[in-house]
Amino acid sequence: MNASCQKLLPLYTPEIYDQVIDLPVEKPPLIFITEKEYLELKSEVGYWQAMHQKAISREKKLKQTIKEQEGQIRDLRNRLFGKKSEKKSSSKDEGKSKSSNFKRHRGQQPGSKGHGRTARPHLPVKEESASFSKDPICPNCGKPYIPDESKEAEIIEVEVKAYKRKIIRCCMKKDCSCKGVPNTITAPMPPKVIPKSPYGISIWEAVLLNKFHYSQPTNRLLNQYAVLGSPISPGTIAGGLKNLKELFKPVYDAFYSHQMTEDRFHNDESSWKVFESIDGKIGNRWWLWVSRSVSVVYFQIAPGRGADVPVGHFKNIQHQKIIVVCDRYCAYKSLEKQLDFIILAFCWAHVRRDFLDAGKKYPDLEEWVLSWVEKIGELYHINNLRCKEFDQKLPIQWQPASFKDQHEELVEKMDAIVEERDVFIKTHNPDDPDSDLLSNIKYKILTSLQNHWEGLSVFVDHPEVPMDNNNGERSIRNPVTGRKNYYGSGSLWSSQLAAMMFSIFQTITLCGLNCNHWLRSYLTACAENHGKTPDDLSSFFPWKMDEGRRHQLSKPPDTS
Repeated sequence: MNASCQKLLPLYTPEIYDQVIDLPVEKPPLIFITEKEYLELKSEVGYWQAMHQKAISREKKLKQTIKEQEGQIRDLRNRLFGKKSEKKSSSKDEGKSKSSNFKRHRGQQPGSKGHGRTARPHLPVKEESASFSKDPICPNCGKPYIPDESKEAEIIEVEVKAYKRKIIRCCMKKDCSCKGVPNTITAPMPPKVIPKSPYGISIWEAVLLNKFHYSQPTNRLLNQYAVLGSPISPGTIAGGLKNLKELFKPVYDAFYSHQMTEDRFHNDESSWKVFESIDGKIGNRWWLWVSRSVSVVYFQIAPGRGADVPVGHFKNIQHQKIIVVCDRYCAYKSLEKQLDFIILAFCWAHVRRDFLDAGKKYPDLEEWVLSWVEKIGELYHINNLRCKEFDQKLPIQWQPASFKDQHEELVEKMDAIVEERDVFIKTHNPDDPDSDLLSNIKYKILTSLQNHWEGLSVFVDHPEVPMDNNNGERSIRNPVTGRKNYYGSGSLWSSQLAAMMFSIFQTITLCGLNCNHWLRSYLTACAENHGKTPDDLSSFFPWKMDEGRRHQLSKPPDTS
């Protein structure tokens, strides 16, 4: 059809105008277009409507992306510049008294009862006399003062000094004509833990404690020794520590064997640096694993972070069922699948952290976050009251009435959390295009809570199991401090020594013994055995000591 013979159609007729708007206004002029142009415009309506919907959808996604990135910026800024308080004022607290807005200062609070001076009954006492430089006289009459009852005062001092032990060895010669015996004999040297080393037990004791118990770089201690007039080269210390490693290996193995007889554990892991090239190992990033039981804290350093490490650790367990308190890391979930005697108890502190992190990233979630944090706090409070009434010798059904009341309330709180969690999950679809970012964040946190609920509920039926893994994280804190101060280990053998000493010192501390006293006793026993591990180690294991030995090693070593 030619354009000249195309039918002209009115784009806007007065009749249509009267039907749409029945107002006494001037009618617009008629506009005529061809039928072809009319059909083209009509067909483009759907296209532009679709484009409009795409623009709206794209704008919504961009707004959610911006909100998510702003949340990440807030999170990174908080990590970089410090943590904010987890307690924030809410609208329901605004009507309270001014004391609710009082900022608590650090340290001893005004008006609170102090603890007094710290008693130190085990310190040796060196008596000194303090007298007047001149005999005092009365400033008025000039008569001298007469002696009266003396008064005592105390000043705490710590003396660190280096000195050289000069051993005068007695030599004797025979006064007979017997054959087959030496003409002269010399008194033996005092025992040394490293026979060919010129350094005594106190040096190695200080090096081990300083690095593995107090998390200080060895170079810092050597600088102090140089100031005290006893410079020691780092190579000498490294060679000595390599020899000492073999002395602690039997103790380390015995700690592991004893831990395999226990049934409750706290596990955690953290990165560790080992600056030695190992075949098949790329990079210097290793992992420090800790497994803390009732009486043993056991560390090991492994090249990876896979499930093979905890599986290898627990393969020699002697119980049919054990409980491992841990975080939600996938290696522990794999551990539970590979070893059917493992029961995982997940950490509620990590769940609480999920909510708090969401509140820091997205301030609009503050009210929702604080409500869930309050629920978790109530669980902790009720469980603490319940545990105070718990008798570990009795099963739950035979516990006293005071325990059962708290137990029933705890179960009710747990059921309420389950109900609120499931209601939100059922009513929210994250795949819905109309779903907003904040609802998806809530869905993600509550879905994680649902997926890990079995492990998070272990403490209900096992009151002896803590709700969190704070014990495991406290145990690994000291090695992490050491990693920050001396950057890990320079070789594979030194990393193995670090795992041994971390295990020994933290186990000794856990059992209430003095690390300094225990280490001095052990090194002395090794020195008396000609630089070798004693044949009988039972006196150095806390679970085999009698009360007298335990009481003795719980005090500081005798320095008199």
